[in-house]
Amino acid sequence: MAVSRRNFLKLSGAGLAASALGLDLAPLEAKAEDLPIRFAKETTSICPYCSVGCGMIMHTLGGNLINVEGDPDHPINEGALCPKGSAVFQLRDNPARVTKPMYRAAGSKEWQTVSWDWALDEIAKRVKKSRDASFVPTSKIKVKEKVGDAEVEKEVTATVNRTMGIASVGSAALDNEECYLYQKLLRGLGLVYIEHQARI
Repeated sequence: MAVSRRNFLKLSGAGLAASALGLDLAPLEAKAEDLPIRFAKETTSICPYCSVGCGMIMHTLGGNLINVEGDPDHPINEGALCPKGSAVFQLRDNPARVTKPMYRAAGSKEWQTVSWDWALDEIAKRVKKSRDASFVPTSKIKVKEKVGDAEVEKEVTATVNRTMGIASVGSAALDNEECYLYQKLLRGLGLVYIEHQARI
């Protein structure tokens, strides 16, 4: 059985303390042998939910994730996880997780499964319709200009190319590169109302 550096240090410290205090560790060792993660591969990772970057330990056995816990050696969370981080196991193993696009027509009470192509085409059509209906290419603004000794206020037309009809609440599961591309898309469409969802 391979012993990780962490487990080696834990066992060494526990053995030293036990020998110094004269404790019998046999019951504890027997209990540890029954743990389901005893043969699992241990991998460190970062929680995908918010930008805090908490460390996690993932245990896999036979290619399947069997346990997720906070990493006590990580300087940010020191082994603790928030409720969202603690539930990260369900990102992969959750029979109730929706894995296909679902659509509920206006006035309908039922959700129906649709294809990804249909869903993306429908989203694109609706974004274009909303953007076209609310797009503002120019806006009049007042500026002050000094003419001689006097300050004169005049109205000029500025190019703004914006839409106020669409808003975006980003995803906390996106990494930096995905956020960058998402921002480029939103700003290219002319969105003004752009927010990020980390702790909602």
